[in-house]
Amino acid sequence: MSFEPGRDQFASPKPQVSVVVPFLDEADSLASLHTQIKHELDAAGISHQVILVNDGSSDGSEAVCRDLALRHPNVILINFRTNFGKSAALSAGFHEAVADIVITMDADLQDSPAELPRFIAAIEAGADVVCGWKKERHDPVAKTAPSKLFNAVVNRTFGLKLNDHNCGFKAYRAEALVSLNLYGELHRFVPALLHARGFRITELAIQHYPRRFGHSKFGASRLVKGALDLMTVALTTRYATRPGHIFGALGLIMLTAGGLCLSYLTCLWLIGAGPIGDRPLLFLGMLLMLFGGQLISTGLIAELVLSRSIAEADKYAIRDRVGGVAPSGSSILAKP
Repeated sequence: MSFEPGRDQFASPKPQVSVVVPFLDEADSLASLHTQIKHELDAAGISHQVILVNDGSSDGSEAVCRDLALRHPNVILINFRTNFGKSAALSAGFHEAVADIVITMDADLQDSPAELPRFIAAIEAGADVVCGWKKERHDPVAKTAPSKLFNAVVNRTFGLKLNDHNCGFKAYRAEALVSLNLYGELHRFVPALLHARGFRITELAIQHYPRRFGHSKFGASRLVKGALDLMTVALTTRYATRPGHIFGALGLIMLTAGGLCLSYLTCLWLIGAGPIGDRPLLFLGMLLMLFGGQLISTGLIAELVLSRSIAEADKYAIRDRVGGVAPSGSSILAKP
């Protein structure tokens, strides 16, 4: 489900900033994190709400956050029934957010809340999304090396030049979140997803601190998940409204390769260069022709389904509208 802004949960004036903190087994750092967030935003005169999303913790984190929520009216605690993952936690937090600026932070205190005013200022200066960049990381090589590879591949695939796509410290203009539909492990691709919709992305270098409590929740398996999600995001962003192009292009390549193989064997047979029925190239050419035809058919079927189901909001994204006088009545394209 996508984010829907404007939910009025406050009797008091709407806060200026919503801070979403997903967490899993971070009992030792949560109280300190909230204290620092409150101190920095209060000192800057910025009204705020803090949304803590418990992604199935089992270490006492819930008790810490429940106490915070009971003592501070601007703190909300959301408890998942079990571990659903960071994407689900962020999505739940976004649904609770009511401010025009939404900031996400990890709960491990490796990113400092002292950076919050800089992120807010960058949004107010015109950016739609501000991504943190852990310029000097205090993480083991087992995390930094795969991260560099991941960033390089995503940059090349989507044409978005960021140093750190996966930093949890980000700020968003609320309208940008309307375009997000996070599930699975897609939180790693939020900048790419929003870039594909035309939102303005910028990056801020931030101070990164060594982890003081607990341990990282991400292992080597995230490389496999990331590779699969990369293909999903590429398909749903670059080819979401033209699936025939990706399937058709691959199908034509296979058909061409298969046709060349079979044409070559046909020429050999015509000039009497020996039997061709026992040559591996014959079977390769037939397989390429078969798979190529299937891919093209898949693309055509996808285009047929898309033409019947695509919504107007899926075709483009309007940043603003200037000028003109709104005529009476509805648009000729509006449904009665």
